Amino acid sequence: MSIEILVPNLPESVSDATLITWHKKAGDYVNKNEGLIDLETDKVVLEVTAPESGILSQILKENGSLVTSGEVLAIIEVADAPKIQTNDTPQTISQSTSEDMPLSPSVRRLIHENNLDPAIIPGSGKSGRLTKTDVLEHINNQALLNVKVKTADNTLKNAFVSEKTDTEQVFEAPSIGSNLRPEQRVPMTRLRAKVAERLLQAQKNSAMLTTFNEVNMQNVIDLRNQYKTRFEQKHAVKLGFMSFFVKASIEALKRFPAINASIDDNDIIYHGYYDLGIAVSTPRGLIVPVLHDADQLDFAGIEKSISEYGEKARAGTLTYDDLKGGTFTITNGGVFGSMLSTPILNPPQCAILGMHAIKERAVVENGQIVIRPIMYLALSYDHRLVDGREAVQFLVTIKECLEAPAHLLLNI
Repeated sequence: MSIEILVPNLPESVSDATLITWHKKAGDYVNKNEGLIDLETDKVVLEVTAPESGILSQILKENGSLVTSGEVLAIIEVADAPKIQTNDTPQTISQSTSEDMPLSPSVRRLIHENNLDPAIIPGSGKSGRLTKTDVLEHINNQALLNVKVKTADNTLKNAFVSEKTDTEQVFEAPSIGSNLRPEQRVPMTRLRAKVAERLLQAQKNSAMLTTFNEVNMQNVIDLRNQYKTRFEQKHAVKLGFMSFFVKASIEALKRFPAINASIDDNDIIYHGYYDLGIAVSTPRGLIVPVLHDADQLDFAGIEKSISEYGEKARAGTLTYDDLKGGTFTITNGGVFGSMLSTPILNPPQCAILGMHAIKERAVVENGQIVIRPIMYLALSYDHRLVDGREAVQFLVTIKECLEAPAHLLLNI
């Protein structure tokens, strides 16, 4: 019996996908639910698995093909697993060991394209899982080692005496040019291209402006230090700063609904819910998973959701539902050491909050100079919808909630 392998249904906002990797070739035996193909869309990498066990008889779409929902990718002839011959046992065991490692689609693609053995690459992910960053670092280290070996080899060769004639000897200088100036041209990924498109769209189609403020994080830090151990013991998740900012943002959005709105042609859409996007940097690029109905989550729920999204982002397993929607976005450049930035809007949202690094600074309190942990905040907003007064007061509300966390706990 023949079974067709089809492109899964893509969301309405995604017109097509790119076939980036085949993990099997025609004639190979495949097991049910075994990963066969990686499809890259504008947002996520989809893994297509085998619906039944059998022989991959035909491959109809090759790597690099653009495919749409429902297209036939390949055909499987249903069959029982072939018996393993004794003389093939060592090879079969070796292959299964390599293929059975828990690899994400993006990692498998790199392994396949660079003909690598995943067993020799140390993994830094959860339970020793191999991440894309691990593979890229391995590739870069190998490339650097090859450059050094070639340079040293050329230096030794050129340093020896070269006989031009019976009576003339010339020493040639070591060549250090091209080997130390490598270049590589690679096509832009679908995700990177989509991010570039949306960023240009945001700057072109909005009247974007940024306002700034600073917040004294001392009370939040003290509260976190006091309860973080008990919090983690009870909820099995660490208490971070992001949950405080999510709660403070929701309170501010409730007071200033225009910042939670969006523009659709000549209409303003006021959202009666709070779906907050949390920008995450991944090896594939910037993605924004969404905390749906974030106002219904407590601190533990927020931290658990963010932790789960972080793990899924690193493993390349985020789904469309994880990225769908969003009425307001928070981005934290402080984790990379950023002191100040002007974040770009995430259309069709009309505002985005930028967090930055916490630094001890001299401030004046009650006429005294004291040292306090200060963070700069930035709010970029679409001036077509949000007035400067609202933007400034929105940041002031966040500042008040964070400097007096009782506001968040008592809802005042």
